[in-house]
Amino acid sequence: MGCGRNSDSRSGNGCVCDVVRAIKDIQDNAVLDDDCLDCPSCFLEPLGSMVSPARDRADTRVFVLKNADGSPFHAFFSPTNGACISIYFRVEDVFDNCCATLRVLEPGRIEDRRFVPVNLVGGGERCCINLERVCQVNSFRSTNDCITVDLNCFCAIQCIADVDLGLCD
Repeated sequence: MGCGRNSDSRSGNGCVCDVVRAIKDIQDNAVLDDDCLDCPSCFLEPLGSMVSPARDRADTRVFVLKNADGSPFHAFFSPTNGACISIYFRVEDVFDNCCATLRVLEPGRIEDRRFVPVNLVGGGERCCINLERVCQVNSFRSTNDCITVDLNCFCAIQCIADVDLGLCD
């Protein structure tokens, strides 16, 4: 059941599922190309097209999923310094009528050419994503944590960036 749909809906898969499937196909068929568009879309091909200028190499299209209330979906991951939360994902597999395995990506920023993790939870409320901290994120690192989701449960998807996480080496 997705946004505004009841469980009797026979209209097929939701658009979030279609976009995640397309991202998976794009990642699987990553090739280099210098074409860029002014308004990036999750459907841009090849992988690397969301970066301007186009990256030398990319193996991941980073995206965020949105819940029915517009809040970002989040998952836990375990870095070396304790559990954290991320809203950023890489699709690993899509199966069984819109279920997906997503790799949780560690958000960070680049300072003096090194990756510095950004804790997305903080401020006055320890339970909530701090949107000001989300704005500090400009880099991502792969984790070993994955989550399986029903893609029909989300109302929106936003593609963030094409990056090279070194997963396909």
